[in-house]
Amino acid sequence: MMSDASDMLAAALEQMDGIILALQALGSEEEDNKGKLDYNWVTRWLDDIGLPQYKTQFDEGRVDGRMLHYMTVDDLLSLKVGSVLHHLSIKRAIQVLRLNNYEPNCLRRRPSDENNISPAEISQWTNHRVMEWLRSVDLAEYAPNLRGSGVHGGLMVLEPRFNVETMALLLNIPPNKTLLRRHLATHFNLLIGSEAQQLKQECLENPDYTLLTATTKVKPKKLSFGNFGSLRKKKQEENEEYVCPMDVEMPKGRSFQKGFELQIYEDDLDRLEQMEDSEGTVRQIGAFSEGIQNLTVRTRNNYSLIIVSTASDSKLNAFLSFTRAC
Repeated sequence: MMSDASDMLAAALEQMDGIILALQALGSEEEDNKGKLDYNWVTRWLDDIGLPQYKTQFDEGRVDGRMLHYMTVDDLLSLKVGSVLHHLSIKRAIQVLRLNNYEPNCLRRRPSDENNISPAEISQWTNHRVMEWLRSVDLAEYAPNLRGSGVHGGLMVLEPRFNVETMALLLNIPPNKTLLRRHLATHFNLLIGSEAQQLKQECLENPDYTLLTATTKVKPKKLSFGNFGSLRKKKQEENEEYVCPMDVEMPKGRSFQKGFELQIYEDDLDRLEQMEDSEGTVRQIGAFSEGIQNLTVRTRNNYSLIIVSTASDSKLNAFLSFTRAC
């Protein structure tokens, strides 16, 4: 009973916070797209970022766009979001909204031209769109494992702690499936771009690095009734621990500049053309070729070879022809 009373109080205070933030916005002359995102939009947004399991709590708390912008770690904990991975998912999803000025329709739910896409656009991918991408790179049988995972394009591109190892864990690809994991890594790195790869590598090399998993929990501070509804004090308190800090570093890459377009495979294919015909290179090409040729999927009574192709680019076809000849 005490727990139910606490939940009801938390929900009531969250609703009060929304009213206070709305009243504060009325006195502002700045254009406020956050105000256009009501709590119904936020519950649909949770579907988009792959966290539909929290829709009831967010709906009861009447969490809207303004409340998302000012949301703290304690607020998320009061909404029963305890997973570190899910906190990071919401953090990066809020960052994507800020990058796009809280445009209600900024998220991408359907496939577009895979050969002409930038990390900035990939950061807008919904959870469903990421699953569609997995199907396009011959990982269809693992795609459904991302439901309820919180994996979306913003998490993949913007979060340094989220790397291909975490992706493989969430997809339930066994560690002994080394060729399959290598296949995922190849496509994952091509997708997110060099800037994101560098940030993830730097995070990986940090002595304090720990692998991000779905079971890691946020360590809460000692909560009291005074912690609930803390949104009303955000303007006065500088030490608020926002889920997505106001000064979070925004991407510096050219692909996040408005109007910039990027051929995601062009640089990588150019590097492949320039590879020297050394003994080490031959081993690398041979291993990559073996991975392609041995990747199979089970049908009803037999195995059929999957010919992996990331694009129809003539350069890539030439490279695959070369690897088969090795």
